[in-house]
Amino acid sequence: MDTKQYKFVGKDFDIEAAPTKIDGYNDEDMAMVENVKGQIEANLKKLKKFQKKMYSRSRYGVVLVFQALDAAGKDSMIAHIFSGIDPVGFTVNNFKQPSKTDLSHDYLWRIHQKLPERGAIGVLNRSYYEDVLVSRVHPELILNANLPNVLSIADVNDAFWDGRYEDIRQFEKYLTRNGYVVLKFFLHVSKGEQKKRFERRITMPEKNWKFSASDIKERQYWDEYQLAYEKAINETATKKNPWYVIPSDSKWYSRLVVSDILTKRLGKLDLSFPEVTAEQKAAMDDALHRLENEKD
Repeated sequence: MDTKQYKFVGKDFDIEAAPTKIDGYNDEDMAMVENVKGQIEANLKKLKKFQKKMYSRSRYGVVLVFQALDAAGKDSMIAHIFSGIDPVGFTVNNFKQPSKTDLSHDYLWRIHQKLPERGAIGVLNRSYYEDVLVSRVHPELILNANLPNVLSIADVNDAFWDGRYEDIRQFEKYLTRNGYVVLKFFLHVSKGEQKKRFERRITMPEKNWKFSASDIKERQYWDEYQLAYEKAINETATKKNPWYVIPSDSKWYSRLVVSDILTKRLGKLDLSFPEVTAEQKAAMDDALHRLENEKD
């Protein structure tokens, strides 16, 4: 699959021009779905091999950022493309509204605590980008952090946001320099598809638990969120740490695109199991000899 069309590295992202679906693909077509599932499974096998090599050497770490509007499919994306992955060396963290303790620190503090160790894969289901997305749509939230020189909504201005974008670019640059691969995915869903998924949450008993009145409230800010995402992606997409904007009206196709990007990126790393030294080999030979000569 050619995934270059979903990659953005500069200020050329136009959210209105970015597709939310792929022509000719339909999640209702079971033959198409089964084909996609097969490709995802093949990618998962590769990912499992990469993960073992990563964990054995602890040289690289992987940070996967998933951002999206409500009902875009983040949770199911993570569940499907990492199905059966070894839990050792794999973490998922979901960042919601910051706590009082979080607000008493810098906004990246809670993120840094949850980053994976080198050798591991860490998924951020929502992330530090919430602080330039939700907070940009609702700037009054910034006042809760009691920041110096931010005394009113008027202080949450363009200069403030430019500083945050710079923070994020430098944070990701820092991570990359310290052995982390940062992959950022925006699951781009249409307003019409989001409406259908909300309706299913209300009308289907088995999906009722997913419904939240706050989702409907935030939908009223659709246009503001579109602008916030466009701005954030344009300001933080770089050659080293690009953004991938994934058409997500079709859940299975979006899962395939993400799994393909992930496995291709990890495939470019210098991954291998540690070489055994002569001393270690001698110790293993001795251990094997002892085991073979044990009396029952």
